[in-house]
Amino acid sequence: MPRLALLVEYDGRPFLGWQRQGNGQSVQAVLEEALFRFSGERIGVVGAGRTDTGVHATGQVAHLDLEREVDPGRLRAALNHYLRPQPVAVTEVRRVDERFHARFSAIGRAYRYRILTRRAPPTFDRGLVWHHPVPLDPEHMHDAAQVLIGYHDFSSFRATSCQARSPLKSLDLLHIHRDGEIVIVDVRARSFLHHQVRNIVGTLALIGSGKHPCGWMKDVLAARDRRLAGPTAPADGLTLVEVAYPSWSSRSSS
Repeated sequence: MPRLALLVEYDGRPFLGWQRQGNGQSVQAVLEEALFRFSGERIGVVGAGRTDTGVHATGQVAHLDLEREVDPGRLRAALNHYLRPQPVAVTEVRRVDERFHARFSAIGRAYRYRILTRRAPPTFDRGLVWHHPVPLDPEHMHDAAQVLIGYHDFSSFRATSCQARSPLKSLDLLHIHRDGEIVIVDVRARSFLHHQVRNIVGTLALIGSGKHPCGWMKDVLAARDRRLAGPTAPADGLTLVEVAYPSWSSRSSS
């Protein structure tokens, strides 16, 4: 039974997230429906990350098992045909070892969060950025963020609904810079808590807008109390950009 890995990108706005839901449309569901229309088989698709409602991806990875051999290029073309008109695209299909698991084989995940800092609302980027009309100082945000690098208890940035066994995580990179009117937050770790990135961004925005000093981030982290951190930033600005594996990464393959 051949195992295939898919590199997937999608606009998260029409979906209730990656994972199949009983009360609405998900990315996983539309992929599985496209597979059924191609093969006539009900095939499960396993994703590397369960992105939330409204969160986007350019580097999501999934795997599936087929009953018969299929040329990867043919499968990619067929899936993209049957996915229309959904805002989901399979950009690459590759044959992988049967031990490969999209979620558990991953050694790193990278997200990018984009904040539009101008008074006028977005037009072309509506739903793809957090519109923050108050100016932000990305240098202060970056300086404050560096205290989060490393292995910590991230309870202050963990959603109350998070089902992870432990709040302990290791953050490998957190970099903030400006690109014109957009403030970009890049973050990388092996794995994340539920809403961890969005809660960190919401807290950093309070520092970037001058409501709190840089040193406040250290106090929030040490408190291990979600109530003391900033608000959860909107899903609009968040994109899963890469999932890394020992032999390849979704970013370099896209």
